[in-house]
Amino acid sequence: MSTSLHHRAVEHLGTRIVDGSLPPGHVMLAEQLEDELQVSRSVIREAVRVLQSLGLVETTKRVGIKVLPAHRWNPFDPLVIRWRLAGEGRGAQLRSLAELRSAVEPVAAELAAVNAPQELRQELLDVALAMRDAGKAGDVPRFLELDIQFHSLLLSGSGNEMFANLVGQVAETLTGRTVHGLMPDRPRDLTLQWHLDVAEAIFGGHAAEAREASSRIMRRTISEMEPVWVEQPRVFVPLQRRTQSA
Repeated sequence: MSTSLHHRAVEHLGTRIVDGSLPPGHVMLAEQLEDELQVSRSVIREAVRVLQSLGLVETTKRVGIKVLPAHRWNPFDPLVIRWRLAGEGRGAQLRSLAELRSAVEPVAAELAAVNAPQELRQELLDVALAMRDAGKAGDVPRFLELDIQFHSLLLSGSGNEMFANLVGQVAETLTGRTVHGLMPDRPRDLTLQWHLDVAEAIFGGHAAEAREASSRIMRRTISEMEPVWVEQPRVFVPLQRRTQSA
């Protein structure tokens, strides 16, 4: 029960902060949250710790729990991504993720063609073939599962541990687009073929072809999604400038 209450408190506060219902600078008191959510002080403390780790709040003695601005949030955390995708900032979040993926995934595909173990190459090819079948059959849940697996294998197969740690972010992106009706009912035949092109190029060790096929997927994704974010403002993060010692 405590785990369920903790999860509910995190979701309740996190979504309200991200959607702007609790604006930057807003101060909350633990006792008020206890009454509002009907939970114990320990549940509130644990929920606040999670929100602090995400950069959403900070606590100050004799002041309370202060909501922080968006540029302080951890933009890579899957929870923050999911909450942003569920709110009015969906377009901006999709744009940021699409631009990140377009910078990373083609390079990851190129590296995977050079570095991936043979068993991973085979698995990626098998998944691409299964994606084609699920897409043509209109099996959306199965296609989503395979799509996440495909891009996770692609990032992992690069042999770059920092790329591999973007798996959670990509999974939230693909899930969010599906949940919020931003994916076609049936994937386009050309998109299915491009995924297969990536897998075949990686399987055959053709680095340039793998990179180009992955780039095609991301260019199409950005072209299709651009209307969703065209009016959304960007988040400009203030630089932390280092001071030089005398």
